[in-house]
Amino acid sequence: MKKNLLACLLLVMGSVLSPLSAQYQKEISVGAKFGTNLSRATFRPSVKQNLLLGYMGGISFRYSEEKYFGFIIEANFSQQGWDENFEDPSLKYNRRMNYLEVPFMTHIFFGNKVIRGFVNLGPQVGFLISDKKNTNLDLNNLPKLPSDSHPTEQLNMPIAKKFDYGICGGAGIELRAKKHSFMLEGRYCFGLGDFFNNRKKDYFATSSNQNITIALTYMFRLK
Repeated sequence: MKKNLLACLLLVMGSVLSPLSAQYQKEISVGAKFGTNLSRATFRPSVKQNLLLGYMGGISFRYSEEKYFGFIIEANFSQQGWDENFEDPSLKYNRRMNYLEVPFMTHIFFGNKVIRGFVNLGPQVGFLISDKKNTNLDLNNLPKLPSDSHPTEQLNMPIAKKFDYGICGGAGIELRAKKHSFMLEGRYCFGLGDFFNNRKKDYFATSSNQNITIALTYMFRLK
């Protein structure tokens, strides 16, 4: 089902971008972005969590037509993961996963030459470069927790799959001045790949990333 969802998204992107014609003025811009991630993981069986605060930053390339459409490609460093929510507030555990990610997104915009609203939508791929556990637990001698309310298998489980993929969608506002522009965007990314093994014999059937990003991008128009 996840693969069918991604295939449908790619088909929609192709149908949106195909009508772009040469009669409109083209713009090519490059830029840099920095923002904050609020992330968690989708587990099945479920794990009680809080949102984990992280950071992201990267570079952007945008090709757009004057008539509403274009696309954006980014290369980003992104901190994601999850923060465990224990019944005992003295217990702490979070796991931070650092990814290199490349989103390829349809860029739909509206407005005038100074202020524009926009919507971005498209697939994303990523690669895990490191992960780190932050905890006050003795992971070799875990405290007794009610197994029906809080599983512990994920606390010591190694990351099995470093390649990640998913779907992202966002919206925001752009302020433009000659060749310079600033874009403020809120974006949600839904992971379709699991980072733990999900075979029948494995504990988790699902273990995927979710995150909300709020980012500011500076763009410089080359053409």
